[in-house]
Amino acid sequence: MALAKLGVVVLDCPDPRALAEFYAGVLGGTVEGDGDWVDLKVPGGQALAFQAASGFVAPRWPSPEHSQQFHLDLTVEDMDAAEKEVLALGAKTLDADDRARTWRVYADPAGHPFCLCAC
Repeated sequence: MALAKLGVVVLDCPDPRALAEFYAGVLGGTVEGDGDWVDLKVPGGQALAFQAASGFVAPRWPSPEHSQQFHLDLTVEDMDAAEKEVLALGAKTLDADDRARTWRVYADPAGHPFCLCAC
């Protein structure tokens, strides 16, 4: 029997509303709240939350000195179309050169790594 249920995944960032809007553009859903805590309610999926962190330092990927801490794997049907959209929303390519792989690595506007993964 589980001790707990996962409530929400929270990402520290300098601008919670802006990062929530980025992920709403990627995942869909509704952005709720302003200020130091903003929620993204994703239809049929796990909610994400974004928390203001003073002195936020973005992870560097790959770098053992500046660990990514975690990353999101986002499953997509059309890798090339999804890549074009996340880049238009403000993502940056970190490691997407190998087109033979079933995944590509990007950074969100706050610098958190995430992957687009073929389903």
